[in-house]
Amino acid sequence: MAQVTKDMTIAEAISIDQGIVPILMSAGMHCIGCPSSQVETLEEAAFVHGMETDTLINTINEYLATK
Repeated sequence: MAQVTKDMTIAEAISIDQGIVPILMSAGMHCIGCPSSQVETLEEAAFVHGMETDTLINTINEYLATK
């Protein structure tokens, strides 16, 4: 089973499963296709958007566990 970590970039996480995109979008991360998604980690994105990193990672990994 694939999992994401806080150190992965947004692009790396999306490459695991495109179904992560709606999770990120619903969290207010609308820069999915922008250049920063290639270098910004999930931890950095969560911080910028005022989210708890562990909550975001857990939500994504819970989704991936259903695959």
